Amino acid sequence: MQNAAARRIEKAQRRASTGHSLPGPYGGWNSRDSWADMPAGDAVELINWVPQTSDIVVRNGYSKHVTGMPARTDSLMVYDSASASKMFAAAGTAFYDATSTGAVGAAVVSSLTNARWQSQNITTAGGSFMLCVNGEDKLRGYNGSTWWADGDGTHDITGVDTASISNIALHAHRIWLITEDSLKAWYLPTDSIAGAATAFDLSSVAMLGGYLVAMGTWTIDAGYGVDDMAVFITSQGEIIVYRGTDPSSASTWGKVGQWHLGSPIGRRCFVKWGGDLLLITFDGLVPLAQGLQSSRLDPRVNLTDKIRGAMTAATKRYPNNYGWQIVDYPKGSLLFLNVPVSTSAQEQYVMHTTTRSWCRFKGYSASCWALLNDEPYFGASDFIGQAWNTNADAGGDITASAVQAFSYFGSRGITKRWTMMRPVLQSNGTPTVLAGINTDFNTVAPTSSLNVAAPTSGTWGTSVWGTAKWGSGLTSTQTWQGVTGVGKCAGPTLEAAVNGQSLHWTATDFIYENGGLL
Repeated sequence: MQNAAARRIEKAQRRASTGHSLPGPYGGWNSRDSWADMPAGDAVELINWVPQTSDIVVRNGYSKHVTGMPARTDSLMVYDSASASKMFAAAGTAFYDATSTGAVGAAVVSSLTNARWQSQNITTAGGSFMLCVNGEDKLRGYNGSTWWADGDGTHDITGVDTASISNIALHAHRIWLITEDSLKAWYLPTDSIAGAATAFDLSSVAMLGGYLVAMGTWTIDAGYGVDDMAVFITSQGEIIVYRGTDPSSASTWGKVGQWHLGSPIGRRCFVKWGGDLLLITFDGLVPLAQGLQSSRLDPRVNLTDKIRGAMTAATKRYPNNYGWQIVDYPKGSLLFLNVPVSTSAQEQYVMHTTTRSWCRFKGYSASCWALLNDEPYFGASDFIGQAWNTNADAGGDITASAVQAFSYFGSRGITKRWTMMRPVLQSNGTPTVLAGINTDFNTVAPTSSLNVAAPTSGTWGTSVWGTAKWGSGLTSTQTWQGVTGVGKCAGPTLEAAVNGQSLHWTATDFIYENGGLL
């Protein structure tokens, strides 16, 4: 009798409802860890949700900045001087002024061979200039009002055919030119945009062969005080670093070291990030300062370590697709890694630079990126978009989906039955939201709609001035909904469509019943 009563009490206790709360997946996208051992605040998938310090938010959208482009924009080149900033787009066989919003105008440079250009700004005593190369056409230059080509009789570069130059850099007051498919770089006189180019041949230095891909400036303290190092990157992933100012003088120029990382991907394989350089390689996104010490031995130093699985898959599937690029967007605290899935489909792997958490963007059909006046722009098939300036994608919905990591709710191995869930959301509108729960590593999409509370304050652009009540804009929603799920672990999933609204996800509450071991 006593044993039977004890079993009835134990059964009743097991069936008693229990409450539990999980934070929103602000830990970001995780494609590295096992689903069975992933932190509860991470996400198996995080598309168009941006992880922040305390919640996640649906990403901002874009507007069409320049329309009517005659072909896909493969390069955006920004000219910056003390008095003006201008942006030019390379599409098809021509350059177009893309500074102002509106329909594209006539070509400013035409009869080009391709649209895959690299550019570099430099200011000398003669003014501010932008120099551009593409490996097939003569170097093009711009002075703020006029375009010219190398060989025009005024801006001539001798010693090298600039039609063979595929990349360009500025280091220690000198323009450096990287030759297509060779280990030879060329440098101009100091503070010059023309003149006699001098060869700097790394053929007998690069132990792995290949060809030079790019060159950058790395600012570090190597024991001599803070200094700028010249970094040469080869197609084999060999990093050759020099210190000094005059390559023709052994007393002021010398090799610092030589390292081997994963092979770089694309000509736009690096970006200056603070004093460091970030490199896109087959090993992931490598910060040079840490990568030269141990990235091949310890991949955790790579910024993409937490999305290692997705990064490895992308670099294996799409390494030869055009469009790989890193974009640092300081105003948004974001780092964009453009991933060209195909010529017509691109994604961005995006890191929040404060939290170092990752997510994935879809909807930005970007073949190239640039910052104009600190704002991000991208080139697409027939338009140039301004990103992060609206809560819609060219007037259409932004769709976002999240599959949060699976949690055992404090009792690993115990079967549970979930009956209710309550996402904690904030919005300044009424977006469409579908919420659900996945159990035991199933990742089906949610089908239950969730009502989001409408804001009590006015909505800009819709409400009547002088009548509507203006407030903070964000209204909290905590609505319980029924769910059906039985398993040992579970995680919430949330899909949303926003158009003109902001949507934040902070946490999710659950009600469930404990079962037995079987």
